[in-house]
Amino acid sequence: MAIGVLALLGFQLVDSAFIARLGTSPLAAQSFTFPLSFLIIGVQVGLGIAIAALISRALGAGERARSRRLGSLVLIVGTLVIAGLALALWWAQAAIFLRLGAAPDALALIRSYWGPQLVAAWLGAVLYFGYSLFRAHGNTRLPGTLMVVTSLANLALDPLLIFGLGPWDGLGLPGAAWATVMAFGLGLTVLGRRLAGTNWLAVSGLAGELCRSARPFLGIAGPAMIGQLMPPLAAMLAISVVAWLGESQVAAWGLASRLETVSLMVVLAMTMSLPPWLGRCYGAGDWEQVHRLMRLALQVAVLWQLALGVGLALASPWVAGALAGTPDVRDDLSILLRYLPPSYAALGVCMLVVSAGNALGWPLRSMLMSAARLFVCYLPALGLGAWLAGLPGLALGAAIGNLLAGLAAWGLLRRILGSPRRQGVEVQ
Repeated sequence: MAIGVLALLGFQLVDSAFIARLGTSPLAAQSFTFPLSFLIIGVQVGLGIAIAALISRALGAGERARSRRLGSLVLIVGTLVIAGLALALWWAQAAIFLRLGAAPDALALIRSYWGPQLVAAWLGAVLYFGYSLFRAHGNTRLPGTLMVVTSLANLALDPLLIFGLGPWDGLGLPGAAWATVMAFGLGLTVLGRRLAGTNWLAVSGLAGELCRSARPFLGIAGPAMIGQLMPPLAAMLAISVVAWLGESQVAAWGLASRLETVSLMVVLAMTMSLPPWLGRCYGAGDWEQVHRLMRLALQVAVLWQLALGVGLALASPWVAGALAGTPDVRDDLSILLRYLPPSYAALGVCMLVVSAGNALGWPLRSMLMSAARLFVCYLPALGLGAWLAGLPGLALGAAIGNLLAGLAAWGLLRRILGSPRRQGVEVQ
């Protein structure tokens, strides 16, 4: 699963690296779309968390017929919800991007990319719901394999559609989005054929199941989506602060955001693969196994992210030189990489605690933890740092915010799992 997540996030970073070769303006235009793309991802992840939690709990309790009905419902509802959101974001794009700090003359460039990117986001969401269904049934191999396949397809199509071939000049910035559309379309074709060979979906009893499961589904998906929507909102506020610093800073921030998701690949893989197992333990009342799983996941996250983060910070001039297309963007990106990657160890702790909370029956606390991380720890420190010292202060403030959030999440986890009915073994 970690390899699949690395491949999926890696092609997004390479997308930005290719676009950086087009110039600072196309890269900045793509960077302005990141918060809205994260908004769609936040909704789909929130729905995916509910999918995995409810189906894994049903399987843990031996309710296989119900798990099939739930599988059908969430695929239908999730597809329609993301389609409606994509249409709303297309209709309101001009007002949103202007408020994020985009210059009026950049709107045409953004619009040419945003249309196919929304199509790609919808296809990616449907694919993600399919992945969630497979993970809920304990199959992480197929999602991981398809992530690799779609990533390789995207990487092969990117240079062709962006830069062209022979006498054809390519599509430029929109070519990156169309490459993703074609890659996700390939993934959906394979996933659909594999899903048709399973017995995980039902066609009857859906109306009754919808009435029965709507409340527990919303009880998980609602807080989870709110929690997942907070990062896009924070990203919108953050990029509006960065836009105040200048276009090259926006471009560098966009590259740093892509690199952040790649460097968090192990944590992101665990946030997708861990909840189904935790949900089964929750359904069976096996809190001792919950303690063991969480302790192992946190140890892996902290050690991996610290090692990777320090390495990226030390190699920041060379990493920035490989990714950036212009000297200004390269210098700004190098500054960001000196401070941000080591703090992702603490960010990883917070992400795991939030993900576990939705599977273990405390989604409201997970939502509040997400809110505290972003609006109490991260954004105030980022904004204060930018006001005091420009881009270096912004980077240092963001790192301090991640550290504070990680410490708060660790304290919350110890307090919850330390309650008498959840004490299997002591969390070290």
